[in-house]
Amino acid sequence: MGAESVKFNRYLSGTVRKGAAGHGGSCLRLPGAGAGDRRTGMNEPRNSPSPAPARYILPEPGYPRIRAVNWAGTRALYAKEVRRFMKVQLQTIWAPSITTLLYLIIFTVALGGRDRAVMGVPFADFIAPGLVMMGMIQNAFANASFSFLAGKIQGTIVDYLMPPLSTAELLFALVAAAMTRAAMVGCTISLAIALWPGVHFVPQHVWAILAFGLLGTMFVSFLGVLTSIWAEKFDHAAAVTNFVIAPLSLLSGTFYAVDRLAPTFRAISHANPFFYAISGFRYGFLSVADARVGVGLAVLAGLNVVLAVVCYALLKSGWKIRA
Repeated sequence: MGAESVKFNRYLSGTVRKGAAGHGGSCLRLPGAGAGDRRTGMNEPRNSPSPAPARYILPEPGYPRIRAVNWAGTRALYAKEVRRFMKVQLQTIWAPSITTLLYLIIFTVALGGRDRAVMGVPFADFIAPGLVMMGMIQNAFANASFSFLAGKIQGTIVDYLMPPLSTAELLFALVAAAMTRAAMVGCTISLAIALWPGVHFVPQHVWAILAFGLLGTMFVSFLGVLTSIWAEKFDHAAAVTNFVIAPLSLLSGTFYAVDRLAPTFRAISHANPFFYAISGFRYGFLSVADARVGVGLAVLAGLNVVLAVVCYALLKSGWKIRA
């Protein structure tokens, strides 16, 4: 019996080896699974049905399945981030539209700005695109700055580090989710402003709206990811929001024309990246802008490239993420 067992084991290992070589090493075929290995009984009719499909054994753990980009994993992380803010959409999507509408009411009704004109257009029409862009910027930063920070504080950072995602795929999913929230907030704010009487909110250059909307929210999303990597508690992220994001968005020409400022303050405004995003976004609705549209596109595109490289390098190194 010992000799027969040895012969059977040699036969079995040789068959498995041949099956693996015939399939490029991706799977192993059991002996007797193919059509040529079927054994026909004496009582089986000649016109038998087609043989059953071959049975395969999955490759051993560690065999590479992801060739170039892990689209499934990236899509799963993106969907997770979108579901996270959609579960509280009353706070993350609809509440900003009410806040922005209050800005519009205060500056047009309470302060008597309905009869004023800025850059040749009514004041309400002038501030409406800026309010939309300001809401998109603030919410994109809020979403991107929460991801890693909440994971570090709650101890769930492993959910971002353990999946088979590359650094670029991880960064792409986080930024895309933040931009998605910004787009949803922009739609709700636009709807609220369009329903307000006395405001003419009609797109004139759709390409400018899309270009500056995407570049502006992408820039702030990278800032949010950078903040979530650096911050160690929620107070750190709140400090960046209160002392950096909010002042830059409010002092970016949303409620006034920059060309009316003194030369010093005008130069400071031109050094504000949010100024180019809001000015270009306003151009898409009113065909007027405080800065050249081409210059704004170049500035935002360059800043996005720089921040993308910085975020990628920090995520790759594991700075303040991995122990």
